[in-house]
Formats: sequence, structure tokens, C-alpha cells
Amino acid sequence: MKIIDFHTHPIFFGEGTKPGETAAKVKRARALGIERMVALGDVLRYGRVPDATQSRTLNDEMAMVAQRDSDFWIPLCGLNPLLGEKLVREEVDRCVGGMGFRGLKLEISCNARDAAMKPVMEAARHYGVPVLQHSWSQTNIKERRFHSDPEDTAELARRWPDVTVIMAHLTGCGYRGVRAARGLDNLFIDTSGAAPEAGLVEYAVEEIGAHRVLYGSDAPIRDLPVAIGRITGAAITARAKRALLFENANQLLAKGGRV
Repeated sequence: MKIIDFHTHPIFFGEGTKPGETAAKVKRARALGIERMVALGDVLRYGRVPDATQSRTLNDEMAMVAQRDSDFWIPLCGLNPLLGEKLVREEVDRCVGGMGFRGLKLEISCNARDAAMKPVMEAARHYGVPVLQHSWSQTNIKERRFHSDPEDTAELARRWPDVTVIMAHLTGCGYRGVRAARGLDNLFIDTSGAAPEAGLVEYAVEEIGAHRVLYGSDAPIRDLPVAIGRITGAAITARAKRALLFENANQLLAKGGRV
């Protein structure tokens, strides 16, 4: 069964910058049936709010990784929306327009409801690329100004119905995340996050449809066989498994041809 992993960090706290390190990751992934991996930057290296230079560094590293194995890695452009409209748009133009990145990635610089998200979403709409928003179910209200709960990410998708939004971390958002995603055709959920939880993938498929769930591992933070097993071991149809593991991502990432 073919697989596209929609949520990976080929470089994490600096590990992976050497060619041999990423080559080993590619070899292991391919041995497990993974044809492509979406490459997200080393999001925690510079903390919550990387400056413009730091953001460029992280994106340059993803470009470097993608150049090493161009038939495997699919980079997304990491952004700090708080840098402002000019710098955000310049970085999107550089990464998506200039280097062929296939989407945008938001971590925890600001809440998904923040007004600073407008230039990000306008750029995504301009280029026709998806926005992957870090999301997690929390109860710490003090963190809401920079952290996005499932309802925040759902509201982002609701405000921008012509932009595809991906709620990261099904196993971090849980049943709450699935319920928040109901009725929003432009909102997907990736299956990365915490350890597998019995019944959660099945619940997501039942409530929002197999066509809106994407397999993601969060490697190297999570183990690839375990992450894949949460899909292959789920009590869903073979057709649904194919959709989650490959077909949905293949369609979503297609830009000028299929991946």
C-alpha cells in the first residue's frame, strides 16, 4: 500500500542537517512503503517566535533537504505571522513562488484566530496551497494567545472557505478536534500527534469522512511503524485506508501534476 506521510521533521534540533542523516531516514521510510514525506522545519529550535533570519534559515534547510532527494521530500514553508504582512509575503513568495514549496506551516507564534493570520491566508489563496496549522486540545487559557485549540483552527477554516486548512495532530486534538471539524469541507485533519488511541481514527472517518483525514507521523518524534499501524490497524475499509495513507495527500499536494 502506497504512503505519503504528511507530517515529518527531517531536521529536528539540528539532527538531520548532514546528508547521511537524511539519507538514512529516506531509506528507512521507503522500506516501510512510504513514497513521499512532507518536510516541516526544525520548528522548536528558535522557540515560539523565530525572527525573519531564523525563519529563512529553517526554510533554507528544508530546501536543502528537498534538493538532496527531490523525488521524496515535499517541503512546506514555515512562517511566523507576527513578523508582519511584508515579511510574511516575501517569505511565501521566496519559498512557494521561487523554490516550489507546496504549502505553508504554522507553529505556535500566534493563535489561528489572530489578525496576523490574514496575510498568511491571502498568500495561501494566491498560490492555491494548503495551510498546516499546529493544533492541540488544551485547558491552559493563558496559552491561548499563541496556542491554537481545535476550535481555533476550525474557525480559521470557516473564515477562509476557499483555502485548504489542515488541523495537525489528530491524537493531540482528539474527539474534540473531530467534532470541531464537522461541516467544514476545506478542513482536513492529519493523524500525527500523541500515541495511538483506540477508536479515534475510526471516529474521524465516520464523522468527517475518510476523504478529509491525512496520514501523518510527526517523525522523528514518533515511531514510523507505530504511526502507520494506527491506520492499517484501524477498523475502517481498505478503501478508506488507501485514502488516508496516500490518495488524499496525493490530491491535496498536486500542483501542476500529481506527486
